[in-house]
Amino acid sequence: MAHGYKAVTWTPFKKRFDTWMLAGVAIYLTGFAAVSALAMPDGESFTPVQMMIRATGTLAFLMLTFILCIGPLARLTPRLKPLLYNRRHLRVTTFLIALAHAGLVTLWYHGFSDINPFVSLLASNPRYDSIYGFPFESLGLIALLILFLMAATSHDFWNTNLGPGLWKTIHLFVHAAYVLLVAHVALGAIQFEKHPAYAALLVSGATIVTALQLYSAFFASGPDRKVRRVDGWLEAGQAADIPDSRAVILEPEGAERIAVFRNGNKVHAVSNVCRHQGGPLGEGQIIDGCITCPWHGFQYRPEDGRSPEPFTERISTYETKIRDGIVYVNPLPLAPGTPVTPSLIEGAAS
Repeated sequence: MAHGYKAVTWTPFKKRFDTWMLAGVAIYLTGFAAVSALAMPDGESFTPVQMMIRATGTLAFLMLTFILCIGPLARLTPRLKPLLYNRRHLRVTTFLIALAHAGLVTLWYHGFSDINPFVSLLASNPRYDSIYGFPFESLGLIALLILFLMAATSHDFWNTNLGPGLWKTIHLFVHAAYVLLVAHVALGAIQFEKHPAYAALLVSGATIVTALQLYSAFFASGPDRKVRRVDGWLEAGQAADIPDSRAVILEPEGAERIAVFRNGNKVHAVSNVCRHQGGPLGEGQIIDGCITCPWHGFQYRPEDGRSPEPFTERISTYETKIRDGIVYVNPLPLAPGTPVTPSLIEGAAS
């Protein structure tokens, strides 16, 4: 959790993550250069600049593909949820690599023109009515601008001042950037590169992202329960069936989702929406006594929905009761940060 808009809280995990990420970037670029040189057919050659154009372009595509896979994969296995906490590091790095690719392309293919390189890039090919020869550079430029917007607003300062809803909406444009990038590659490199590896990379990447996103949207939306009402209360199921330190998510018709957590022999109910970026709290767990959002680690005390000091975020809480081992939740939310006495599970370890 960020406090006072510090640039980065360099936890040991973040240091290891960024070290491995940068090492992976260096290994990929070096390996691409080595493999390209060894696989070069006799009689053909390319300059180091051309090699770096291909290397940075393919790496940016692979990294953006991986970024879009993190969310769905984290729902398949909790082991990948720590990647969610550092996804913004990957996005900023991807933008920088894409920027290097765009800069090299502009300088190499348009830098020696009599007119401004950027004007040459956008005006040299006006064939927008043709598939073959389409000015694919414009698609890549739009995708790069979207990546820049996300990188520039990645800090919590912008999340706070824009509001979680608008901030999240802006960052959902990453999907549009990926579609533009796929079109950029399909109408550009694929039409001119003879090696089938580029086409295979594009098709496999786009297929994997599409499949995982569809799975996440329709089949992995979390353990939501279409609940029935009993005397005006929502039935959440058997208390013993709620995993310790985890939650079940209720989806009342026409109302906000509710996360029902079990903490030892205590049952709490809170809003399922994290105040940071709207993350699904019910997919997280209780760590060190606090509900921890699976997206970026924001925490809330289950008994009152308040973040531990010095943080000030608050979420709504709900009254609960247990009858015959079944948990019931009052569907009326209490004011954010309102303390609520937890329901106790008889016979469960505290």
